[in-house]
Amino acid sequence: MTTLKDSMKSGRPATGCWLSLFSPLAAEIVSQAGYDCVMIDLEHGPGSVLDAIGQMQAIQGRDCTALLRVPENSPVWLKKVLDAGVGGVMVPGVDSAAEAEAAVQACRYAPKGLRGMAATVVRASNYGADWQDYIGRVETDLLVICQIESQAAVEAAADIASVEGVDMIFVGPFDLSASLGYLGQPDHPEVRAAITAVETAAKAAGKLLGAIPTPARSAKELYDDGYDLVLADSDVVLLREAAGRGCRALLDAAGRD
Repeated sequence: MTTLKDSMKSGRPATGCWLSLFSPLAAEIVSQAGYDCVMIDLEHGPGSVLDAIGQMQAIQGRDCTALLRVPENSPVWLKKVLDAGVGGVMVPGVDSAAEAEAAVQACRYAPKGLRGMAATVVRASNYGADWQDYIGRVETDLLVICQIESQAAVEAAADIASVEGVDMIFVGPFDLSASLGYLGQPDHPEVRAAITAVETAAKAAGKLLGAIPTPARSAKELYDDGYDLVLADSDVVLLREAAGRGCRALLDAAGRD
């Protein structure tokens, strides 16, 4: 079976949607729509690891990979979500090669890393039924994503991208714009220049590249510029915008302002 990581490395750009509602029903609907992956957001979303598992169960059996953004670069958090069975992890706020190396180590079993060994009982290995197969393939199959979101990270982008085990560099344009002094202006020329520097570093290191669209840079433009993964949608935004359109249409039909 071809993994999402292998598919992107073969040159097939991937599509994705953020999941922040922590609703299994919403996750099921999103996966049914045909996205290649979902990104369960434990950094900004209100859910728990158990809530995330409910969403993963809802999309099980569909050709949609469950990725998850952890709240912080923590071996405890990474261990928990890996044991839960995610296909990839996004680590926010990676500012240096040392932090990237720490993230990779937290995702690997000894002797290459420090992930606790509980594969004989966790969901990731079908509760231990396939644990030997799991420990043999997880290092290869798992997608490890480091987010670049600060001026310090931009300055260290080449070093971060050179870390073995980091598969993708993901640009966080809104946090990056804030770090550079342009809060809410992800398309400011200085922010775009910083993003270009990150793109160059990632591609020079042979790493995959991911991002979200910004007001002046569409998903199509990101793909055209060589991005491998674009997370363009969100369950929250899809519901909010559809509800807004539906309500306006109904108000118009009722002759109400």
